Amino acid sequence: MALPSKVKIVEVGPCDGLRNERQSVPTATKVELIRRLGDAGLKSIEATAFVSPKEVPQMADATKVMAKIERREGVSYPVPIPDLKGFEAALAAGAKEVAVFAAASEAFSQKDIDCSIAESLERLRPVVAAAKEADIKVRGYVSCVLGCPWQGEVKPTTVAEVAWALFDMGCYEVSLGDTLGTGTPEATKVLIEAVAKRMPLKKIAGHFHDTYGMAVANIYASLELGVSVFDASVGGLGGCPYAGGANSVSGNVATEDVVWLLEGLGLKSGIDLEKLVDTAGWIFGELGREPQSKVARALLAKKARLAA
Repeated sequence: MALPSKVKIVEVGPCDGLRNERQSVPTATKVELIRRLGDAGLKSIEATAFVSPKEVPQMADATKVMAKIERREGVSYPVPIPDLKGFEAALAAGAKEVAVFAAASEAFSQKDIDCSIAESLERLRPVVAAAKEADIKVRGYVSCVLGCPWQGEVKPTTVAEVAWALFDMGCYEVSLGDTLGTGTPEATKVLIEAVAKRMPLKKIAGHFHDTYGMAVANIYASLELGVSVFDASVGGLGGCPYAGGANSVSGNVATEDVVWLLEGLGLKSGIDLEKLVDTAGWIFGELGREPQSKVARALLAKKARLAA
């Protein structure tokens, strides 16, 4: 199959990337990060999440963030929600797109939200129905698609069933998340092929973590099968707290690394790499450390040498 001519990146840095930061990130910093990402050309930016502030303190300012961001024409600002209460809060804050989550691992579902996969999907049905009634787009996420910290192996057919359930209930797109970052290219291909038997390939997105350095390779494997939407986080912000070292070493694949790959393949993303790298340098400077991204580090170092 030929590579897609155009690739969409869903930027998750402001939400998924920051949610596990131990230090409190000011609302103004989050709003500025979203502005800079928009300037760099991102067309889908996960702005915040309407979740329990007790569970995720970093997202306690969700309503403030939504009130202060500049909403650009042609740019979407999806917000994850766990339930109807979260949806109602997101709707009140002016959200036009929300995201819902399910796991492909029974063990993860029980540990994370204390219910089975089937029960979790039933809980989401009224949420998706309420969103459709309000003309709000819904994106679906499936976690643990290439491995679970408690269960170990996850069957591709199980992932396909969960992805189909989300799509069937009304999610316009389903993002497959390698939560642990343990996936490899061949395993990724087997996964994509299994899910594509149950739902349209063009409705499948990839969300790869770089814990073991395989994220870009897995994205390339997905591209070869025709997947054209990927989640990524500026500078490599964030990661899964269940994956060893994800927050201190690597987690979400860096948006710059994905853009570098796409440019090398001659694929269009509509993203200004220089502005993106500057944004990575800026937000990590605010956090007091270097970007996780190798592309960002290399290009920022080159820029510093040329300026010296």
